[in-house]
Amino acid sequence: MTTRHLAALSLLALLAACNRPGEAPVTAPAAEAAVALKAPAGVYALDPTHATLQWSVLHNTISNYTARFDKLEATLTLDPANLGSSRITATIDPTSVDAAYPADYEASHAGTGFHSWNDDMANNAKFLNAKAFPTIRFVSTSVEQTGARTAKVTGDLTFLGQTRPVTLDATFNGEIERHPFAQVPAVGFAAEGRFKRSDFGMAVGPVGDEVTIRFDGEFIQQAAPAAPAN
Repeated sequence: MTTRHLAALSLLALLAACNRPGEAPVTAPAAEAAVALKAPAGVYALDPTHATLQWSVLHNTISNYTARFDKLEATLTLDPANLGSSRITATIDPTSVDAAYPADYEASHAGTGFHSWNDDMANNAKFLNAKAFPTIRFVSTSVEQTGARTAKVTGDLTFLGQTRPVTLDATFNGEIERHPFAQVPAVGFAAEGRFKRSDFGMAVGPVGDEVTIRFDGEFIQQAAPAAPAN
């Protein structure tokens, strides 16, 4: 089940927006640009205890099969005055796939060599093939602001050894001046996108080709590096 893409995502990706160095920033309509983020510029790290990356695919043409990745990291470099110069990088551990499979997998899948459905999805060469490709990665490349709190974030998704562009619909959920525990600014984003797993070389079979990914997460501002002593 090729759910790995999601990774995407990334998130992933989730979430902010960015142009490659040297590219002209995307300009939002004046009415939209007036609604600026109040969060200070800087580097924000994903809070893994408040982040979710889910994926779903059509199963046997009759239902959406949903799972998640439990281990992901993301770094957001945020420029609230110009989202086009912001950027996001996310990495996903494919061995952390979690489908909450309730049955006795070894009893019902004797001879597969895998101890659980999670183990099968993560390590089977037909699926996420984590031994050969231990990381799923998303790196943003551009952003198009579509509303006061929304944007289309496009980035390079690297999965199963191949890199393809994926676009996510991102939503800015909110910000706080002081995180209750970290005591620094924090922001929250959601992102959703779709892509075809066959684009990354995965066979389709009885599972649908299109994968839907959904990310929700909070990012906490990181301390600026100390200035070198004179």
